Amino acid sequence: MEAIFLSPQEKAQTALEVDRLNKIIQKGKLPQQSLGKDDFLKILITQLSYQDPTAPMEDKEFVAQMAQFSSLEQMTSMASDFSKMAALLSGTEATGALGKGVELLDGEQQISGVVQAVTRGAAPEVLVNGSYYPWEQVTKIMDSEN
Repeated sequence: MEAIFLSPQEKAQTALEVDRLNKIIQKGKLPQQSLGKDDFLKILITQLSYQDPTAPMEDKEFVAQMAQFSSLEQMTSMASDFSKMAALLSGTEATGALGKGVELLDGEQQISGVVQAVTRGAAPEVLVNGSYYPWEQVTKIMDSEN
């Protein structure tokens, strides 16, 4: 593969494109702050596409990059699983409050009552005094005898 050099016209066109993109970024559109698995794959593919055939990437480097990609994929999967588990725990906690007295904040108003029903899902809600409230608003759970 031959080395590719830009002509003065191509350099000027590239500089104009970079300036145009920088102006877009400065007008409030912030660049992405972190790389994801798709970005990693794009970098790897670009790296492989433009490598020098007389000095290809060593096997060790390639294996190391694939291991990094595998680790990134696993961490992404774990983060998703942890989010699901947190939602499940929140729902279980809300269900445990069924029939118990609770205090919750709705804006600045404190409301007390007994949990009469609980909705399921990622964002459980409790029915108190005839209205549903997000579980996150509950500040205190009391034994039903209190």
